[in-house]
Amino acid sequence: MRFVTLGLTAAILTLSACGDTTTERAATGGVGGAIVAGPVGAVVGGTAGALGGMN
Repeated sequence: MRFVTLGLTAAILTLSACGDTTTERAATGGVGGAIVAGPVGAVVGGTAGALGGMN
């Protein structure tokens, strides 16, 4: 079970960087987080996506 959790976490972090704009990165991060952890995951994934691609 731990390997599944680690794999899904890696998938969220990978998806959080998808997109050209901050809005697209936040959206893909939010969707990935929602799939894995529900509403809380959506917030975390969206935040990670928005902040992950900032220069």
